[in-house]
Amino acid sequence: MVKILVTGASGVLGTAVFQAFKSSGYDVVGLANSRSGGQYTKLDLTNTEEVTKLLKKLQPDWVIHCAAERRPDVAEKDPAAAQKLNAEVPGNLSKLAKDLNFKLIYISTDYVFDGTSPPYTPSSATNPVNLYGKSKRDGEVAVLEVNGAKATVLRVPVLYGPAPHNSDSAVNILLDVVQDQSGKTYKMDHYATRYPTNVADIAAFLVRLSTLKKALPPILHYSGEEPFTKYEMCLVLAKILGLPHKHITADAEPPTGDGATSRPRDCHLYTKETEDLGVEGGLGQSLFEEWWTQYLKK
Repeated sequence: MVKILVTGASGVLGTAVFQAFKSSGYDVVGLANSRSGGQYTKLDLTNTEEVTKLLKKLQPDWVIHCAAERRPDVAEKDPAAAQKLNAEVPGNLSKLAKDLNFKLIYISTDYVFDGTSPPYTPSSATNPVNLYGKSKRDGEVAVLEVNGAKATVLRVPVLYGPAPHNSDSAVNILLDVVQDQSGKTYKMDHYATRYPTNVADIAAFLVRLSTLKKALPPILHYSGEEPFTKYEMCLVLAKILGLPHKHITADAEPPTGDGATSRPRDCHLYTKETEDLGVEGGLGQSLFEEWWTQYLKK
């Protein structure tokens, strides 16, 4: 039986990946740090010695590396920690992939691009505009520079889906904004175009990808195709919930001022190379409003 190891298994994407492989009959081990316990094994991925020890013991066939510091604002406040988790850890995993002969899938981000000339192909030049994007780009370089490692970078955009806490996703947290009818007002980004992508879709695709009987390219893209600003996402959620949205106003200006984190305008990921792999069922993507309607009406 193929053994799958999922890092960051308690996060929004990691949970979906862990559950998708488990329900498909795979032998799956989920790693977590701050939210370990229960079905997840606790491991600090920055502890190289412990990581090496555990992977030698488990001997996985695939490692899907979902763990990351995904919040741009947090990364800006602690660059060293973000660099360690987002760049050094995946580099170490790639070295272990070579030594232990497992397939590594490193989950990266559309934020490795500057957002000025979409759509971006896997071979497009990276040019991140914030520290989060730079740390993830450095992670890509660290993963792919290990000669002999079976490693693939999978870039994805902003994610949504079932989550333990709305704050776990930059999209899900918009529910809190829409549902806050206390009189508080919000200025919501109407500058950057995003392509929200469902974590369950990515997870199901990875399960199908694991059965592909050919070598994978070094970089793949997976992305939803529907463009939204965060303000537009709020309008969709308000419509589904039947709630007024006058407390939310559109902010069409780029982030400015002290403490503002630069964000790219449009990092649309081109997915034809992924589609051309011939994975059974294709990319298999949900429609944003349709998925949220079903999810919120349960």
